[in-house]
Amino acid sequence: MLTKRSLAHAAVIALALAPLAWLAQGALRDGLGANPVETITHTTGAWALRCLLACLAITPLRRVSPRLAALAPFRRTFGLLAFLYAALHASTFFALDLGFAFALIAEEIAERPYVTLGFAALALMTPLAVTSTRAWQRRLGRRWLTLHKLAYFAAALAVAHFLWLVKADLREPLLYAAVLAALLAARGRSVRKLSFPEAKARSDTRPTT
Repeated sequence: MLTKRSLAHAAVIALALAPLAWLAQGALRDGLGANPVETITHTTGAWALRCLLACLAITPLRRVSPRLAALAPFRRTFGLLAFLYAALHASTFFALDLGFAFALIAEEIAERPYVTLGFAALALMTPLAVTSTRAWQRRLGRRWLTLHKLAYFAAALAVAHFLWLVKADLREPLLYAAVLAALLAARGRSVRKLSFPEAKARSDTRPTT
C-alpha cells in the first residue's frame, strides 16, 4: 500500500519530469519554435540548475523545523534529477550542435570558458550520482559526506556557466546566483569546514592552556 510519503515522492518526480514530457511532445509536433535545439538545451540546463538548487535547499529547510525532516529523501531525488537534466543538456550540445565530433568537443571545452565551466560542473556531478545509493554511503563512510559536498562547487560552476553564457538579460542567472548565495550562507558552517580543513586540523592539535 502506498504511503503519503511515497505518493508525495512520486508526485515530485512526476512534476520534475514534466518538462521532459513537454519537450518530447513539442519535438513530435514540431512545436519547439524556430530553434528547437536551443529550446532543448536551455530547458534541460535550466532544470538541471533548479533541481540542483532544490537538492541543496533540503538540509537548510530541515533545520527550520522538525516537521520538515521528512524532506530528507528528496535530497537524493533532486540530486539525481539534476544529473539527469545536466546529462541531457550536455548530450544535446555534444550531439545536436557538435555531432559527437570528439576533436571538436575537446576544442570547445578547452577554448570556450562557459563550456569549460559547464563540463566541469557535470564532471563533479557524475561521481555524486554514481555514489548516491545507500550501499555507496556505507562503503565510503564519512568520506561519503565529504565527497557529496562537491555539490556546492557543482552548483557554483553551473551558475557561472549560465552567467557566462547569457549575453544580454542577466536577470535569470543572477536570480539563481542569489538563491545559491543564500543557500551557501545557510550552510556556511559546512562550507567553512570544507574550505579550510587544514586550519581546522591545526586548531584541533593546538595545545590548550
